[in-house]
Amino acid sequence: MNRLGDLERAIMEVLWQTESSLTVRQVSNGLCQRNLAHTTVMTVLDRLAKKGFARRERDGRAWRYRPAATREAYVAELMLTALHQTGDRDTALARFAQSVSGAEAVVLREALARLEQEQFSEGDSEIALWGNWPSRRCSPRSP
Repeated sequence: MNRLGDLERAIMEVLWQTESSLTVRQVSNGLCQRNLAHTTVMTVLDRLAKKGFARRERDGRAWRYRPAATREAYVAELMLTALHQTGDRDTALARFAQSVSGAEAVVLREALARLEQEQFSEGDSEIALWGNWPSRRCSPRSP
């Protein structure tokens, strides 16, 4: 998964903050402390759409943009990418588990229990984090 650059991240934050799709002008207005040209924001939004981070739809002559997935799905994919880069996934996971707070550990246990129940009931051994963006499916402990 590609990481977002600073400007891409700022634009995605604007998109993530609303449930409706936005025009380039609306995204520009939502950017804090940035004095960017309309064409710059339009170019970045176009690139985000081509990379699969944003979805766009025609609205007359303009395009409207919305995130392709949630902020949480993006962060989860970054975490999986980092995990994939380690030589020893088990050790990395164990170290991660040691670093979370008690409350976070409870959330992880509950999420794992739900996934285990869903997999048992559906007979699925892979976990799809988000529809088809990006179209990557990951096994919890794939090498």
